[in-house]
Amino acid sequence: MTVIQDYLQKCQRILQVVGQQEKELQTGARWFADSILAGRMVHVFGSGHSRIMVEEMWPRYGSFAGFNPIVELSLTFHNLVVGANGQRQAMFLENVPGLADRILRNFDLSEQDTALVISSSGCNVVPIEMAELFQKAGIRVVALITKEHSEQSTSKRADGKKLSDFADLILDTGAPVGDAMVYVPGLDTPVAPGSTVGGAMLINCLKAETARLLTEAGRPPKVLSAGIVVGAERAVELFEGAYDEHAHRLAKLYERVGVGSYVSAP
Repeated sequence: MTVIQDYLQKCQRILQVVGQQEKELQTGARWFADSILAGRMVHVFGSGHSRIMVEEMWPRYGSFAGFNPIVELSLTFHNLVVGANGQRQAMFLENVPGLADRILRNFDLSEQDTALVISSSGCNVVPIEMAELFQKAGIRVVALITKEHSEQSTSKRADGKKLSDFADLILDTGAPVGDAMVYVPGLDTPVAPGSTVGGAMLINCLKAETARLLTEAGRPPKVLSAGIVVGAERAVELFEGAYDEHAHRLAKLYERVGVGSYVSAP
């Protein structure tokens, strides 16, 4: 077996793991649809490379408004690698207690909201605290983790709690411990991670099921679509409408900031 065949075979296993979570995916999508139908938003957060999953949800082709992508550049700006704004700083910051509180202080949260927090290990401080704060605000949390990896990893949080401890629903990427899936002959460290593959499938399953529920409720979403599929005029109409809807929904998260009772970390 070639290393390419090996990787693709392991992706087939990931596909099976994702397929076994249909009930959980339907539940999460129902929560998301309820928030969107109420005029509120689904908060989507991930630090590190989990940012990929945040942007996979929205905005991109085949996605729609109703999701609030919380992408903190200090935790996710990886392309410089070293020097100012380098990876060492980002990895340090995602384990600083209290940063999640400062991020969420910018939003007027509601119990009608839901949250999707992504962390493959489920062991870094900021995503754990994000989930904890969402729950304290009465918001249901869907956690997207790599279950086997998280279970065998040690939390960076002082009390040892993990993201799964603050989740109302857990989704598993199906990737192995350590994430990397392929061993190359003569190389003692594995390469080619799998969590992004499983994570992207889970995100898009949630997206598709949420779109189905919204449509059945008589509120079909404005989906960002290619002109080659829907025609140039319709594509522009959908883009403008989706972005306008996002702006109007986001405005609700800002209009009463500091007026209500924000639930901060202890």
